[in-house]
Amino acid sequence: MTSGTEANMIKEQLLADVKTAMKARDKRKVGALRLITAEIKRREVDDRKDADDVVVMSILEKMLKQRRDSFEQYQKAERNELADQESFEMSLISEYLPEPLSPEEIGVVVNDVITELGADHVSKMGLVMGALKVRLAGRADMSMVGDLVKGRLSS
Repeated sequence: MTSGTEANMIKEQLLADVKTAMKARDKRKVGALRLITAEIKRREVDDRKDADDVVVMSILEKMLKQRRDSFEQYQKAERNELADQESFEMSLISEYLPEPLSPEEIGVVVNDVITELGADHVSKMGLVMGALKVRLAGRADMSMVGDLVKGRLSS
C-alpha cells in the first residue's frame, strides 16, 4: 500500500507551486493554480475522499480539454486576450501531466490492446476503450484515440 504522499504527488506539487507563485506575486499563475486546486477540492468533497494522482490526472485532463475548446472558440471570435489566458492555462496544466505519447506510440498501444482483447468489430469498442483509458491515462487525447479505435475496428 502506498502512503498518502506517494499517491498524492501531483496535488502536493500543485499546492507547493501555489505558495511559490504567491511569494513571487505572480497573480496570473496563482489564479490559474487556484482554479485547479479548487476543482480538486470540489471533487474530494463530492467523492468524500482524498484525490490520488489518478483522480488528479483525470481532473487535469478534463480541464485541459475545456481550455482547448475555449481557446478555439476565442480564436474564432478574435478575442485574443481571452485566447491568451486559455493558452497560458493549457501550458500550466500540461506541466502536471505526463509527457504525451506520439501518434505512432498511441497507434502501437491501440493495436496491442485490440490484439490482446481479440476485438474484431466495432461492438467491442467499449471494451477496448476501457483498457486504453487505463494504459493511456494522461498521455493521449482520448477522443482522438476513440476515432483511431473506431477506424481500426471498422476496417
